[in-house]
This record gives sequence, C-alpha cells and structure tokens, in this order.
Amino acid sequence: MKAYTKETQALITPNKAVELLKEGNERFQKKSQVNRDLLEQVGDTSKGQYPFATILSCIDSRVSSELIFDQGIGDIFSARVAGNFVNEDILGSMEFACKLAGTKVIVVLGHTSCGAVKGACDDAKLGNLTAMLAKIKPAVNAVVEPADASIRNSSNIEFVNNVAKKNVQLTIDRIVKESPVLAEMQEEGAIKIVGAMYHIDSGAVEFYN
Repeated sequence: MKAYTKETQALITPNKAVELLKEGNERFQKKSQVNRDLLEQVGDTSKGQYPFATILSCIDSRVSSELIFDQGIGDIFSARVAGNFVNEDILGSMEFACKLAGTKVIVVLGHTSCGAVKGACDDAKLGNLTAMLAKIKPAVNAVVEPADASIRNSSNIEFVNNVAKKNVQLTIDRIVKESPVLAEMQEEGAIKIVGAMYHIDSGAVEFYN
C-alpha cells in the first residue's frame, strides 16, 4: 500500500477521514491488517508527508495509534502525552498538522483503565507528575457520581472510565476555545474534531458523536 500523496490527501473529506480510521480499527480487531511495505513507504514519504488524521492519545504502551487504526508511515500525526490533554505545545502541533500539513480530522483518544486518570482520581503527588495530573483534575471534578468520596478513586474502574470520557470531552472544548485556528477550520468544515475511547480489553475504538 502506497503512502498518501498531496493529491490523494486532498480527496479525503473530514467524514471520510473518520471512516478510514474506523475501518482501520475494524481490521485491527479482525487481525486483517493491510499488507504494507513500510520501507517502501519510507521512500514514498522521504520528500514530503501528507497524513489525513491527527490523533492525540495517551503515552500508554497499549495504545499505539498507528497499530490500533492499522495505519502506516506517513498516514497520521500522532501526539502523545499521559492523559491525552492539550497545552500550548500540543495545540501548536495540531495547528501545524491541520492548517499547514492538511490533515482532515483531529481525534482526541482516551482509553479505559488510564493510569494518568487513575492518578488524578487519587490526587497522586510525585515531582512533575503533580502538575501534569492537575490538568486532568477538572474532569475528575466534573464527574459528580458517585458522591461518596470513599469510592471516587482508582479502585472504582467505572468512575475512572467516566472521568476518562469526560477528559476527552473537556479536551475537545479546550481545543476549540484555545485555538482560534482550529475552531475556524472546524466551523468552515475543513476539519472535524472528534472524541473516541480505546477499550484495552477488546482493541475496539468507540467514537463519540
């Protein structure tokens, strides 16, 4: 399978970009991945890159966007940080990916049993991790149930996963609020910004409307 070119990238709409990712995840789950010559794709992309999607995901070793969406070299931009939140650097990277490099969709990808989310739920303190987890705390506070403080922690996996979902939603809100460039592109229909959740027990990606 050849890498994307400027011409093939231009033919992809935001909706088609989402469909390509969904199809790739279905192949991943069915163990029917596309047969790629990755070294050939290295050559294809040596003078330029034309990815169709930008994925913001967690650093979790089980959540490699290229693998779970069955994509090759030059197909997607992959931004990773524990807890898949945004800051100035990641927003700038997304603006480059969409406005300058032409990607058609931004996916904020959370995952179940997220360690960073668990740390935020437990109010963990450790060096620079303390400040990082503070960026996920708004999602913890936004999930009001259960009210019992004794079960608002990492031992309650349902609570953890609800916080992970809320974190995806709040991250999308921040992208639109803090990046006029991306907000305008979405308003014009040039890109879509969507949320999704990767289920670590099945390999399935659940897209949110």
